Amino acid sequence: MKSMPAELPESENIDIKSLYELYSSGAIDLVVVLGPTASGKTKFAVKLANDFSSLGCRAEIISADSRQVYRGMDIGTGKDLAEYGCVPYHLIDIADAGSQYNVFQFQQDFSTAWVDIRSRNAIPILCGGTGLYINAVTSRYNFREIHPLSEKRKNFDGDVPASSISLPSSPYIIGVLVNREVRNERIDARLDARLQDGMINEVKGLLEQGVPEAVMISYGLEYKFVTLFLKGDFDYDEMRDKLATAIHQFAKRQMTWFRGMERSGVVIHWTEV
Repeated sequence: MKSMPAELPESENIDIKSLYELYSSGAIDLVVVLGPTASGKTKFAVKLANDFSSLGCRAEIISADSRQVYRGMDIGTGKDLAEYGCVPYHLIDIADAGSQYNVFQFQQDFSTAWVDIRSRNAIPILCGGTGLYINAVTSRYNFREIHPLSEKRKNFDGDVPASSISLPSSPYIIGVLVNREVRNERIDARLDARLQDGMINEVKGLLEQGVPEAVMISYGLEYKFVTLFLKGDFDYDEMRDKLATAIHQFAKRQMTWFRGMERSGVVIHWTEV
């Protein structure tokens, strides 16, 4: 029996002036825009930043995307940097492709960017779909309380004191709503556009630069399936169809994560854009 799609949460209207007043009064210290892939969250975050600017306050975006941190992984991750226009952005292109960036590093880098933005009297907007990264900063994960430390953790933990990690205490979280049918249509159209725009050559170039196949596959989705296609494991049509299905499933898992945040007590203000 085919399962019914999960019911979407109720949509709210986000009043920009009220949001600005909440931030100005200190009631909130971070605006978060989250949503599944192809929901339009980046476009919405940029609009929010421009709306804040029209009220006389600069806003800057901090990316919460686990793959957009990598340089050279542009088409497959959908960076679309032109979409930001004049809005400054952070935590994009900060690691070499082939390296393994992690949530602990993200938390530290977020802290640096968040403190910097606020020190310049600008509004920080965290935008992305990587639920673990968003939780790490909005729920103030303390990784040093997790024992015992693995050898891998010890290698990157270093001597960073806990006091150097400043994290928000009152985030205002906005979720971007889109129904499953529209989302899947967008995913398919975007995938075909990326394939036409050179995504296969992007992956091929990264492999030729020395990024190991196993690492490319570990990045998942576009990088996994295109690498397997280049290895000869799939023909083009099979690769495209399997990849589309994988992205549909990924978007569903993202929504499951966000709804799980709500069940744990996190308030998400869902809105249609």
